[in-house]
Amino acid sequence: MSLFKARDWWSTLLGENEEFDQGCLCIGDVDNSGSGQDKIIVGSYMGYLRIFDPHPVKPGDEVQPEDLLLEVQLREPILQVEVGKFVSGTEGLHLAVLHCRKLCVYAVSGTLGKVEHGNQYQIKLMYEHNLQRTACNMTYGPFGGVKGGFFICIQSMDGMLMLFEQESYAFGRFLPGFLLPGPLAYSSRTDSFITVSSCRQVESYKYQVLAFATDADERQEPEQQKLSSGKRLVVDWVLNIGEQALDIRVVSFNQAVSSVFVLGERNFFCLKDNGQIRFMKKLDYSPSCFIPYCSVKEGTINTLLGNHSKMLNVYQDVTLKWATQLPHIPVSVKVAHLQDLKGVIVTLSDNGHLQCSYLGTDPSIFQAPKVDSREINYEEFDAEMKELQKIIKEASKTQDILPKSEKHRDLIVTAEVSPSLDAESKAIDSEVEAEAVPSVTVKITIQSRVTAQQPNLAVCVQAPLAVTCDQFSFDDLEADSAETVVLSVFLKRNCSPSELEGNCIVSYYTPTELNPEGIPQVAQCNFRLPLRLICFPAQPSKAANHKLTIDTNKPPISFLTIFPDFVHPSEDDQANALGFQFLTGSKTTLLASKTSQRYRIQSDQLEDLWLITKELTLRLEEHFKKQNCKDFACTFSGSIPLQEYFELIDRHFELRLNAEKFQELLSERALQFRAIERRLLTRFKDKTPAPLQHLDTLLEGTFREVSAL
Repeated sequence: MSLFKARDWWSTLLGENEEFDQGCLCIGDVDNSGSGQDKIIVGSYMGYLRIFDPHPVKPGDEVQPEDLLLEVQLREPILQVEVGKFVSGTEGLHLAVLHCRKLCVYAVSGTLGKVEHGNQYQIKLMYEHNLQRTACNMTYGPFGGVKGGFFICIQSMDGMLMLFEQESYAFGRFLPGFLLPGPLAYSSRTDSFITVSSCRQVESYKYQVLAFATDADERQEPEQQKLSSGKRLVVDWVLNIGEQALDIRVVSFNQAVSSVFVLGERNFFCLKDNGQIRFMKKLDYSPSCFIPYCSVKEGTINTLLGNHSKMLNVYQDVTLKWATQLPHIPVSVKVAHLQDLKGVIVTLSDNGHLQCSYLGTDPSIFQAPKVDSREINYEEFDAEMKELQKIIKEASKTQDILPKSEKHRDLIVTAEVSPSLDAESKAIDSEVEAEAVPSVTVKITIQSRVTAQQPNLAVCVQAPLAVTCDQFSFDDLEADSAETVVLSVFLKRNCSPSELEGNCIVSYYTPTELNPEGIPQVAQCNFRLPLRLICFPAQPSKAANHKLTIDTNKPPISFLTIFPDFVHPSEDDQANALGFQFLTGSKTTLLASKTSQRYRIQSDQLEDLWLITKELTLRLEEHFKKQNCKDFACTFSGSIPLQEYFELIDRHFELRLNAEKFQELLSERALQFRAIERRLLTRFKDKTPAPLQHLDTLLEGTFREVSAL
């Protein structure tokens, strides 16, 4: 979109951490210079009032100090600034500034400077009105057809229109059915005020009706209101637009039909003076501000419309004529006459980016360079190609995304699991119903070769296993230093885990010259927990519901060799059956064939076969690795017990449904219990006690049901 960017004529950034909104920007010849050139007036929520007279700058140059005519802090947030004939007895333009609880009207004047510092500007307070209610926005105009000056109407946050006839307060009226303030505009042709209510409809109120209606100050005394001579405030016309409005503008240009423009959150409306829709445009973006600025063709009106995608669109009625990119999201847009340049677009963002720009395009000045037509030396190219391929080959051999060896790591984390269970169990709050829940100690060491900032260690084990502490934070580690932590792992919940592996993860930052805060790094290691943590030796059982046969290509190994922690050396060396009693209550048996190279795992519960099967294959692989046997393999040739597996899933699903059903039932009974309690309470509080009508029996029965559930 570089072609259609708004051409920057002049721009500046106002203040630091200041906020601005729709009413904070105003254009006008506020110092009455008579040159016909506009000044830019900006007020901020921090209370700063600034007046600019911009001069064009070359690209890359700074804004000149003399462009800022005046900057003054008014100590109160500025909600809106307007320029108009607000002082009686003079045709000059004055500046009206709306604060939360005050309306001030200033005269802006400049005196010629005696030295090269330029002219000096100051503001003089002509009059001010202290407001009884918090203001939201204001509008001005020749209310009631007054000649030679403007009156001001302020809308308060609670829906009161306060009208000021220049230096004096005229009257105040409450808008009927008010909830939240909307945008406000005055139409001089129909002498009426137009706003958008919280019912999402455009409403128009005649000034005459406002003037003759009952005074707002008498709203609280309905008896007096009936006796007073005033009338009820009646709306002139209503149009439902079905959305909240951002802004309203009333326009009449020489060649155009007089219209009321309303900018909604998703649509753009143009209405006639009587509230009928002339046209509407559905917007496919979120608008932020707009201004109708001229009529170039008879019967049509041109409008600038800014949106939250940093675009400024130019519409002729509903037709998009031009789209241009802005460097910020505009909250207010105006068209000004600056330095003999007519039609400068002035935009202001909510954080104070003020820009004067114009529409246009920059031609592309890029020209393709001429191609060098020299002879190609193929032999040189071949030699260079071979050299590059050699470098690529070497690099792909030696380098990898992750370092292959632990020795090259900046920080190494190691976990050492104690060979025996803890003499005194460290299990905390275990739900397992066994007499003694064992625990095993894991010692984790962190060795750092570099400076490691904010190292944090997290230890993860598969639920239902748990650790005594799973998070550790350390002070910054110096180069070639180490930290050690000790923790215990135990079975917390009353079911078997799916694996006996744990994981240690260390996150830390390594500072570099370019990044002193540090680059985030992670180091991790895995550890294997002993089988004795979740089961202990038991007598093997011959019968079982579920069986699994593992084939190997080596003769069977004595269980004394591969399961020394489960077989006592005094027992028969040729023991070919081994029993495992899980802490959760179930039993699994492991059998080794005397004649063939097979092992059988059997249990009454399908889910308990897995851990023993995995442990057996791991221990067999480790045993043959020590024997330097590389061709050892375990295979399973039987049918996969899918039927039993699906039955388990169905049972689990059924349990979940039952749990939900009981949950609903419990909430119903609890509701019933509370309702009976309330009824009983009202009976007991009653001064003339009524019979209980068996409510106490009902309460007792419900309580028993809740307890049972």
